[in-house]
Amino acid sequence: MSQASRSKIVVGVDGSGSSLEALRWAVHQTNLTGATLHVVTAWGYPDHPTPFGIVPELPLPQDPMAETRRRLDEVVETARRGDPNAEVRTEVVHGSAAPVLLQAARDADLLIVGSRGVGTFVGMLLGSVSEHCVRHASCPVLVVRSVHDAKADPR
Repeated sequence: MSQASRSKIVVGVDGSGSSLEALRWAVHQTNLTGATLHVVTAWGYPDHPTPFGIVPELPLPQDPMAETRRRLDEVVETARRGDPNAEVRTEVVHGSAAPVLLQAARDADLLIVGSRGVGTFVGMLLGSVSEHCVRHASCPVLVVRSVHDAKADPR
């Protein structure tokens, strides 16, 4: 299959259980379809106060981009153990998750995201990345829930 005719799957990974489940699903789907897999991580540190006026003190790595890339490479390598020949591209982007994922998926055939990343109360305050992607993506979006998330939230 030529690169021009090969489909593209984009998956967002933030380290949460649901995003790792989404990555595993994406690798499996890539194996089935022969698509190219584009794994994207968006990162950033809060540079403004939270709704309660608190700026969290975070231990900053010396090179945040390199540390994020190292962690992403580790989880991708673990997910690819079943098919090391799948064509996978990884990308670490500084920015907010939803806009970064929408930009990465602008020419994709499928965008895959986890159902949770930030968490419960904070997630409600900031809005849902998966919901934003479902509403605004230019391609179909699959939202994957972690088995652990499903057990914790029986909806």
